Amino acid sequence: MSRYERWNALLELLAGQGRLSVEEAAASLDVSTATIRRDFDELARQQMIVRTRGGAVAESVSYDLPLRYKTARHAGEKQRIAAAAAELVSPGAVVGMNGGTTTSEVARALALLADAERPSTIVTNALNIAAELTVRGNLKIVVVGGVVRPQSYELIGPLASGVIGQLSLDTAFLGVDALDLAGTYAHDEGEAEVNNLLIRRAAQVVAVADSSKVARRAFARICALDAVDVLVTDTGVPDTVAAEFTERGVKVLRA
Repeated sequence: MSRYERWNALLELLAGQGRLSVEEAAASLDVSTATIRRDFDELARQQMIVRTRGGAVAESVSYDLPLRYKTARHAGEKQRIAAAAAELVSPGAVVGMNGGTTTSEVARALALLADAERPSTIVTNALNIAAELTVRGNLKIVVVGGVVRPQSYELIGPLASGVIGQLSLDTAFLGVDALDLAGTYAHDEGEAEVNNLLIRRAAQVVAVADSSKVARRAFARICALDAVDVLVTDTGVPDTVAAEFTERGVKVLRA
């Protein structure tokens, strides 16, 4: 288990229990108490937990964990999804993408494939994606305005909507917290609203989601399923579930 996987697991344990001792955490994760102490110290330094004598208590931990602690979940699947999704983009295309760990991987894959002669344009409301791609000379980066949501680094609100409403996109990559036969979902209603507007500006909408998010729902619906043209996911999605999406007119690619 990597350091980031441990941190993610510790935060989830604290989200459920509220308080955790070093010994309990070490036993749960099958690591040494010294390792847990170092992890607790680092998480406390980043203001994710409150360090106590012999353990830690939850602070700003919730089900919707900050982006940097989700990156280790299903990492291999997300990288395969991203590679397959990037192949759907032609050189010189105008591409929109919202925030999230899977779309971040798509952004990295697009940067590797971008043509210096015909640079693609990336439009995003995700600050982390924009920051990472800024140094890529073969990409034009457009960042919408708005108010930052710390959990996902996404810009939301009227400023974001005002900019997106003036744009035209060839393809939009939609990262989701969940999707089922009724539609796609986000945990936050502000994100859902901006994401909906983003995909409405695109000629093609590609949902990117690992299998843990398929056939599930979250709090706020982004769009109905008929707004999605392609779903790129992993082989963890059963044939029967993939067939149901196909029957609804969604092309399913399992990487």
